[in-house]
Amino acid sequence: MTDHTINENETDNIMGKKENENLEDLFAEVEQLIAHMEEDISLDESFVCYEQGMKKLKHCSERIDSIEKKMLVLNEQGMLEEF
Repeated sequence: MTDHTINENETDNIMGKKENENLEDLFAEVEQLIAHMEEDISLDESFVCYEQGMKKLKHCSERIDSIEKKMLVLNEQGMLEEF
């Protein structure tokens, strides 16, 4: 087992503190968390990475939903059409 634990700066880098991140960056951060979990780390650290990853994926899902809503508008007949 390695002695490396995620410090606060690495957590900020992995989790990304910017609200305006693009989806590619968000998914790249999730991939970094997964790669870190595949290392020989403690169970506690694995749980921390898992929790961070799930929060990041939730943020991705919210961003995708927001983008989809911007792309659809209701026409006069009540039908959804692309913006």
